[in-house]
Amino acid sequence: MDGVNSVALPSDPAPYDAVLLLSFGGPERPEDVIPFLENVTRGRGIPTERLEAVAGHYHRFGGRSPINDQNRALLSALRAEFDARGLRHLPVYWGNRNWDPYLVDALRTAHDAGARRVAVLVTSAYASYSGCRQYRENLADALAELKEEGRTLAVDKIRHYFNHPGFVEPAVDAVIDALGRFGPPGSPSRDRARLLFVTHSVPSADAAASGPNGGAYIAQHEDVAASVAAAVSVRTGHPAGWDLAYCSRSGPPAQPWLEPDVNDRLRMLHADGVPSVVVVPIGFVSDHVEVAFDLDIEARGTAAELGIEYVRAATAGADPRFVAALAGLVLERAATTRGGSPQRVSVGRLGASPDVCPAGCCRNPWGERPAACETGADR
Repeated sequence: MDGVNSVALPSDPAPYDAVLLLSFGGPERPEDVIPFLENVTRGRGIPTERLEAVAGHYHRFGGRSPINDQNRALLSALRAEFDARGLRHLPVYWGNRNWDPYLVDALRTAHDAGARRVAVLVTSAYASYSGCRQYRENLADALAELKEEGRTLAVDKIRHYFNHPGFVEPAVDAVIDALGRFGPPGSPSRDRARLLFVTHSVPSADAAASGPNGGAYIAQHEDVAASVAAAVSVRTGHPAGWDLAYCSRSGPPAQPWLEPDVNDRLRMLHADGVPSVVVVPIGFVSDHVEVAFDLDIEARGTAAELGIEYVRAATAGADPRFVAALAGLVLERAATTRGGSPQRVSVGRLGASPDVCPAGCCRNPWGERPAACETGADR
């Protein structure tokens, strides 16, 4: 793939003595759904009726989000990857922002097992308040709670990986596989299919403030979409037209969020005569409810009403290339922390993200917390 930089990565995790997989979390039983959603939206003024509507999405799946099982699979794959690299001594923990196992409990367990400096892998690939800075705030809050208990721990959040080849290449293969479901090369549905990349909508102000100079959330998604589409064009021999759309808006009606919604974009494509789409959930690491309901049920239903042939591409999940990339990013950061200069792999135009988020990056739209997210405690 053009634009890929690669080099053999180091295999020494020092100074890290543990790795934490940090994720969003999700309910596992029907009675968990509303308490979970209250955790997610606390302090944001989301109307009760909106929570109840979103709860209905979870109840379509028995009140159980797929995200925790996805994280268990990723955790197991990471453990196997580190073992294969001769790092059986490096423990890997899992904690969530919004549901059990909670972040603070995972860090407490790591500390009590002897960890003192932890590399943190977040299951969010892009820069934004909710996708990066909020996790940093969560880490700072957890560290403060542990400190009050007499437990001192340091954590380093691993850089954004939206344009790492280990994340991008599985997306390319997923699109190729999805196109194949329209029929053999030469089939009109296959050759005229539009790629519709989808990510989670966020408040427009959040998107505008993302990254050190603003606008990173959209720019990063557009750069990855362009990279995937270019690689697909090379593989298929046909130009791959594409669009970026959004799903899962959850804010108050008066608050501007990123548009177009995926369903609205499908209607636009229908009006333009597009016969088929491959929906690519490029903003998501795994198949959780935003993918399983918003794309596999709601958007698929919209496409059926319009007469558009619809195939949804797979997410990275526990693809071995993605798992290897995450392990490699831990070792890359370890080498940098020790004073080395490992080559930082990337795809596309934007280059590798910095290890340490700059001060003021992805500001909190609900109120600044500089002490919580710009100190060395949660780099």
